[in-house]
Amino acid sequence: MPNALEKLANPEVFTRRTRPLILPFGAAAAVLLLLGSVIALFFSPPDFRQGESVRIMYVHVPAAWMALQTYAMIAVASLVGFVWKHRLADIAAREAATMGLAFAVLAIITGGLWGKVTWGVFWDWDPRMTSVLVLVFLYLGYIAIWQVIENEFTAARAAAILAMLGAVNLPIIKFSVDWWDSLHQKATVIREGGPSMPASMLTPLLIMALGYTCLFVFFLLMRIHTVLAKKKAPQRKASSARLEEAPAS
Repeated sequence: MPNALEKLANPEVFTRRTRPLILPFGAAAAVLLLLGSVIALFFSPPDFRQGESVRIMYVHVPAAWMALQTYAMIAVASLVGFVWKHRLADIAAREAATMGLAFAVLAIITGGLWGKVTWGVFWDWDPRMTSVLVLVFLYLGYIAIWQVIENEFTAARAAAILAMLGAVNLPIIKFSVDWWDSLHQKATVIREGGPSMPASMLTPLLIMALGYTCLFVFFLLMRIHTVLAKKKAPQRKASSARLEEAPAS
């Protein structure tokens, strides 16, 4: 496993292999989000209880899924960076954090709007709401570590510890509706016996979720490539300077 990670963590190999993927992921995100939005707004039926407000689901649920999945990715990348000291894993985790925070905030905002219509309140200290709010603070803390600690290696180690410890919150978010009394309904997509949601709603929801995923991968690759290019620029300047200073033979 370390040998495989060593190959994947090589910045030049990573850049060469992932550069051709950036445009396809961006195009796929645009197509999927447009298609999913059209189906969700104009072709999916209203809910028999919630009416038209159920359409918030197509933004809220994928955002919540991505907030959790992004943090899981950060925790795994942090583990790789912490144990095997691969800087590319630390960079990937750091660059994913701001997007994960955006997903989590979007989930809370849209959830509040949906809750106002469904439950009559924007916020209630519901177990899932509270645990997602904790996730927001974990993201903020993780980002703050990178901003406050100047030494990159020290920042990566401290941020990795927070990310790995904070991963305990992920199963709490997932199973909070089963463990405690909650305003949120229990799982309707990933559940024993299959989804309880009709296909007319499930299809646009999954399309939007896939679109969110492609959008995340697109921006993550763009951000990592930008960081690697910035790191490589001083090396190129130093190499050029040495060539200019070298005496002509």
